[in-house]
Amino acid sequence: MPHHTQHHRLVDVPGGRIHLVEQGTGPLVLLVHGFPESWYSWRHQLPVLAEAGFRAVAIDVRGYGRSSKPSEVDAYRMLAHVADNVAVVRALGAGTATVVGHDWGSGIAANSALLEPDVFTAVGLLSVPYAPRGGPRPTDAFSMIGGDGEEFYVSYFQERGRAEAEIEPDVRGWLAGFYAVLSADTMPPPQTPSPHFVPRGGRMSDRFTPAAGLPSWLTEADLDFYAAEFERTGLTGALNRYRNVDRDWEDLAPWDGAPITQPSLFIGGDQDASTTWLADAIKAYPKTLPGLVSSHILEGCGHWVQQERAYEVNRLLAEWLRGVHSA
Repeated sequence: MPHHTQHHRLVDVPGGRIHLVEQGTGPLVLLVHGFPESWYSWRHQLPVLAEAGFRAVAIDVRGYGRSSKPSEVDAYRMLAHVADNVAVVRALGAGTATVVGHDWGSGIAANSALLEPDVFTAVGLLSVPYAPRGGPRPTDAFSMIGGDGEEFYVSYFQERGRAEAEIEPDVRGWLAGFYAVLSADTMPPPQTPSPHFVPRGGRMSDRFTPAAGLPSWLTEADLDFYAAEFERTGLTGALNRYRNVDRDWEDLAPWDGAPITQPSLFIGGDQDASTTWLADAIKAYPKTLPGLVSSHILEGCGHWVQQERAYEVNRLLAEWLRGVHSA
């Protein structure tokens, strides 16, 4: 088997620079991580996709890692992330790419495919299903979710500095708790209060289960890598993605209810709230993702699908990519 070396690069985009890691040669596959993650979240996919005959490129989304971190909140609107992805494809000398995203990266990937179909010719979505723009203003909808004395985590993230004040004094400890509480092997039992809700006057980490230890997919060295990135950058850039939900809703009004027609793939975990809460979005795929090639719900898998179940995700991704590129 040929050995493909990983290369780190910084490329210029209209909003500054994007750091990326690439491996392999062939059709371009752009990998977009979610919150609170890194290019490193695709460490298991890069070598496998390279061996499968693809040029696999994992970016640090703006606000993360070595990519630019603009200070303005509106610099993290969805349109800016889509523009970053287009600029990365061009900087790499490619005309088109398949885009694959996880968590917020799934939303960024979906909108990249929706807004720039000539550039992004296929789209893979992990954990967070595609749901077209619509409905009420997001922050109004989120304020209605939750029981008495509870606040939905997206609402908790809205005020600049608030979640930062919780996370930044102990980045490593907070990340360990957050990764564990959303992993199948370390998540709290179903009858316990959801970590997606913050007790009024409390903190998100009040619902973490520190005794659980690290999930099986996360080594101490992996956690050290993630912690070092956020200790250096802070969390504001990452959290600013959530602070644009209403702005995105306004920006994307021309695409209200629009389907994504390119060949697509969905992979979720059956223990992941991002997948189970949006079951209706998955049921709507015949209308919203008419190009869907396959949809997979992995049993006994939590939120961090490409890390929790690297082998299965690698197999499904490589299979789908080969099919898309042989069609």
